Amino acid sequence: MAKRDYYEILGVSKNASKEEIKDAYRKLALQYHPDRNKSPEAEEKFKELSEAYAVLSDDEKRGQYDNFGHAGIGQRYTWDDIFRGADFDSIFRDLGFGFGGFESIFDMFFGDRARPRYGPQRGPDLRYDLEITLEEAGAGLQTEINVPRTAVCGICRGTGAKPGTEPRKCPKCQGTGEIRHVRETGFARIIQTELCNICRGRKTIVDSPCRDCGGTGSVEKVSRISVKIPPGVDTGSQLRLRGEGEAGTRGGPSGDLYVVVHVKPHPIFERQGSDILCETSISFPQATLGAEIEVPTLASKARLKIPAGTQSGTVFRLRGKGLPELHGRGRGDQLVRVVVRTPTRLTERQKQLLREFEETKTLD
Repeated sequence: MAKRDYYEILGVSKNASKEEIKDAYRKLALQYHPDRNKSPEAEEKFKELSEAYAVLSDDEKRGQYDNFGHAGIGQRYTWDDIFRGADFDSIFRDLGFGFGGFESIFDMFFGDRARPRYGPQRGPDLRYDLEITLEEAGAGLQTEINVPRTAVCGICRGTGAKPGTEPRKCPKCQGTGEIRHVRETGFARIIQTELCNICRGRKTIVDSPCRDCGGTGSVEKVSRISVKIPPGVDTGSQLRLRGEGEAGTRGGPSGDLYVVVHVKPHPIFERQGSDILCETSISFPQATLGAEIEVPTLASKARLKIPAGTQSGTVFRLRGKGLPELHGRGRGDQLVRVVVRTPTRLTERQKQLLREFEETKTLD
């Protein structure tokens, strides 16, 4: 299937400025980013947008595209070349997403088979499941968790070199981590890229490896990480802790840690969004004559007025006694369903009084 026009993909004219192209991509990236848009077509749409932006934001690539179309890009550039240099980092940082740079864009949508993994690589993300109580979900929680992960070696600080020594630039690849072979065939320029067989893509050579990490620059450890759970979370809520995942390789950044919250069932309250529901029982005289009773809340206790003539199953609302809105304003309510207790052990005097009541009662 023929590729769509890059200008059409971004919705800009052919004489659009670089700033207009960047603004158009920023808006569309926010709309189709897979972290925000879970529709099946969003990932492909986002990949298409990123390719168009990578080409049109670069003067050389844009000129090649304007003159020769998609064929000019495909003949002159590898996938690495297309994405290299495009300013994804600042865009995603401004939008609040955790990945950026052509490495992340490329790896996320084209996979390992599209190109060899040279140079610095971002570490894998981690997931931690945290169980909390309903009270903690209502009040928020500051806690610490123990996370097994690879971390940057504290002795060599990730260089892999023994303290007092430094890695040296690989003499064969000159610090690029890769060897490129370029062949000119008529109008086509064929570029073949392979991993440097001396430094194995690390860009540097370690002559005296660090004893703690063995020259890898990372170690296995259990890290104690502080986590702040905001009030109002529910089961399935995720907190993203940037840079707290596995350590990167070849000097790449660490991945992220995703803390997934699970709220334990409560013995008294049932959650309904930001509202909570509980049941309490009242006696027949309280329901008939009215009363003021004490009911539990998430924080303490509250007084609830029962009007005379209350029927079993009636639901009362305590305003603002529910859970706070997550990342919003206000609180939910507490709903109290009253159940009228029917007495089971009555004295003869009580039975006689009930018979008299039955004989003298009037219909409502």
